Amino acid sequence: MVSLDIFSDPICPWCLIGKTKLDRALAGHEQVFTIRWHPFQLNPDMPREGMDRQAYLDAKFGGRERADEVYGGIAAAAAEAGVEMDLDAITRTPNTLDAHRLIHWAEVEGAQGAVVDALFEAYFREGRDIGDQDVLADIADGVGIDAALIHRLLEGEADLDEIRKRDDTAREMGLTGVPTFIVAGEHAVPGAQPTELWAKVIDEIMAAAT
Repeated sequence: MVSLDIFSDPICPWCLIGKTKLDRALAGHEQVFTIRWHPFQLNPDMPREGMDRQAYLDAKFGGRERADEVYGGIAAAAAEAGVEMDLDAITRTPNTLDAHRLIHWAEVEGAQGAVVDALFEAYFREGRDIGDQDVLADIADGVGIDAALIHRLLEGEADLDEIRKRDDTAREMGLTGVPTFIVAGEHAVPGAQPTELWAKVIDEIMAAAT
């Protein structure tokens, strides 16, 4: 199998759209890639407790009108791609350090993809605060990871420095946004690419393997 490293943040709508398009191309070809998820915080300076969603959007985009314009475009792109989102249900923008820790720990369980999917579901469709440790423990439980263990880990500082270091490394590599996909350790594919592009990549990989 070919490595596919995905740099993502679970509060990034384009990451959800991009993963959905990739998943569609992978249907029936799940053994093509060995996928590993990597942390990249869209808001590395976000307070650990997060902040009110509307206040965040107003500050980030310079006012509600511009924020509405940007997220109107995102909602339209999601609808065109057939990706369900309930952006109005989101009331807080979290710091995603703990969510990235959960994704990191899920790799040991072979459950990174399931955790990423569950984080997207919780945030973009259920409006849950994925910076809340109880929510993250519940998400872990939902994919078969010991929730009590995750809760204990989240209450401490396990792997916080590791996540920050990996985020810094991604930026040092030149990443400025997500999603970014790196195929076979060398070919960078930025953005939410069409399913057709991924289908072509998969076809080329399969042809080279025969």
